[in-house]
Amino acid sequence: MAGEAEDDIPESGAVFTFGKSKFADNIPSKFWLKNDIPLRIACGDEHTALITENGKLFLFGSNNWGQLGLGSKVTVNKPTCVKALKSEKVQLVACGRNHTLICTAQGKVYASGGNSEGQLGLGDCDERTSFKRLDFFDSQGPIKMLAAGSNTSAALTASGKLFMWGDNTEGQIGLGKESQVSSPQEVSVGRPISWVSCGYYHSALVTVDGALYTFGERDSGKLGLGTHQLPGHRVPQLVKSIKEPVTQVACGGGHTVALAEGSVYTFGLGQFGQLGHGTFIFESRVPRLVEHFKKGRACQVACGENHTAVITEDGLLYTFGDGRHGKLGLGEENFTNQFKPTLCLRFLKYNVQGAMCGGCHMVVLARPRARGTGEVTLEDDDVTENFLEKPYVELLGNTVDSSTLQRSLSARVRRRERVGMRTMNVTLFIVYLQITTHVMKIDPSDKTLTLSPVQKVTQTLTLCAMSFDVSACLFLSNACLFFPSFSCFLAPRIEEG
Repeated sequence: MAGEAEDDIPESGAVFTFGKSKFADNIPSKFWLKNDIPLRIACGDEHTALITENGKLFLFGSNNWGQLGLGSKVTVNKPTCVKALKSEKVQLVACGRNHTLICTAQGKVYASGGNSEGQLGLGDCDERTSFKRLDFFDSQGPIKMLAAGSNTSAALTASGKLFMWGDNTEGQIGLGKESQVSSPQEVSVGRPISWVSCGYYHSALVTVDGALYTFGERDSGKLGLGTHQLPGHRVPQLVKSIKEPVTQVACGGGHTVALAEGSVYTFGLGQFGQLGHGTFIFESRVPRLVEHFKKGRACQVACGENHTAVITEDGLLYTFGDGRHGKLGLGEENFTNQFKPTLCLRFLKYNVQGAMCGGCHMVVLARPRARGTGEVTLEDDDVTENFLEKPYVELLGNTVDSSTLQRSLSARVRRRERVGMRTMNVTLFIVYLQITTHVMKIDPSDKTLTLSPVQKVTQTLTLCAMSFDVSACLFLSNACLFFPSFSCFLAPRIEEG
């Protein structure tokens, strides 16, 4: 296992980690396998699973419920192979909040981790720290897909049968009045099923003919249903407002993302920007088209608790939503929420194969782009220059000796210099601050919650000879860059402090 220089990444690709992944001290990092190729990834709330081309299963992250299946509850900070499964070739994996499901090439299904609601499907509610086999699926034919939620699990067979088990207090496994089941039960909508996703407290499925069904917790519009449908939320309900055939669906903590013929629809909670509709859309109770993707066609979608990832056919990665811990992959200094799909510049030289979102992290599988390949299609609104990754001298102008300022804004540099932090004396000549007051309103036609400006107050402030530490100056600089209503002119000089 390796992971250092950028140019050393093999053609077979690497695994990239962002946010609180527990890997590499939670600093954005990457790794690859010297004698194997990463093939599939899955993220739980705080743990990650990886399947290789040779069928090996690697896991890392939190393990306080035994969800890594390694026979203990010790947190693991680097990818570790599950040796107990070395005789099996693992093909599928799904990570829930605190449990893990896998399926082998022979169709055997195993589970490990938390089991308070019977989500392991073993007929009881006792947790397991190593993978145990679910005998139920020995007679159900090949398994096509696995999914896992907060305390829920799902398995989809190649013939289109869906089985779910675990917590049903909100109807999130679609079994009506049942509050919890500890063994797989079939969930049917009268036609074969091609896709399933489990969120924290809601779930969704797609049929072979492109119909989208949702069920579970009905708050905040995350089911995308009409008002008259909500009383039946404990069983799958048809989402009628997406007219194109749906091919994929992903469920997050309080939002849902659907992929239909290359277009992306989102609905539910959007207070962190996870819907991708801009800064004034905090909630949408019906599916709403994400308008950013006008040129490129989306081909994969993924949801974390409060963030979203979209991959296009050109292998570009876009993220939006909660930016805490840097889990959006937009730079080591960028922890801000993104309210519209934002291009991950980190992967312009890569073809992104997959991206999975966890509670506070994201894991990406990407391969270097082959030389001579055609140009990728960018959207008109895509930003292709990362200001937050530039040195100070490029951000603030060459006003002092560049040798003093040429340093990268990386987490590593900040950590090294924390003890001997310098102070930047900044003369702030003009600050133009426009304060806007907003009012919330809901559009009855599409049930979309928006903010509308109702009052603007403009203030001009003149400040001189103020002292800020480096982080405060970065905040002011970033405010100028990203908020048009806030502008300032900085004349910096570095002094020992």
